[in-house]
Amino acid sequence: MGQVNVEAVLFDYSGTLFRLEEDDSWFHGIEVDERQIEGHVQAELMRRMTAPTGQTVEMTPEAHHAWVNRDLAPHLHREAYLHVLRESGVADHQAEALYGLMIDPLNWTPYPDTTGVLESLHRQGIKTAVVSNIAFDVRPAFESIGTAGFVDEFVLSFEVGAMKPDAAIFETALGRLGVPAAHAVMVGDSDEADGGARAIGCGFILVDPLPTAQRHDGVRNALADYGVAV
Repeated sequence: MGQVNVEAVLFDYSGTLFRLEEDDSWFHGIEVDERQIEGHVQAELMRRMTAPTGQTVEMTPEAHHAWVNRDLAPHLHREAYLHVLRESGVADHQAEALYGLMIDPLNWTPYPDTTGVLESLHRQGIKTAVVSNIAFDVRPAFESIGTAGFVDEFVLSFEVGAMKPDAAIFETALGRLGVPAAHAVMVGDSDEADGGARAIGCGFILVDPLPTAQRHDGVRNALADYGVAV
């Protein structure tokens, strides 16, 4: 149980409120190393495209620079992920097509409790921010499920010039919300990235980035365990 007087909840985006879940149609006709893609290869490609930290393929110094800084600028994000796909054996034109699907926020699936949790926090007067290491605008994903109005601030790395676990991105979020760190909690699926909030005295709750069909109340239950009823 954490602080009961929570005035703000910060949320990660990928693996916390939404998840990039592939449609099999994305992979029709796509080959890896000139062989038709199979289910386990498809799953591994998705893992490489959505892992919050770490490096999944060999990288030149230039590619590594793009990878490390990918969430600070759209052109670096594109360069980094096209490199991952090409190194994974996907041909150039197919890599471009897959990348375009990945960065379309309308292709991301909300977790079943995302809407209810955001609406409940808004109704209770608890402020919220989406704090994400990302290089594209995720607001349309929230607009598409009618929850954009329940989020007080979107603090996206490519817009603010800082990435988790850097304290600056959490400080920016809390500064915009006007809430001290001691009365806030960060919810995310990466102990390394999202857990950086602890360094400024913010609470932290870890959730498992399971497929959306397997995690119906993950955020709701995690908040309840922390003392926030939604």
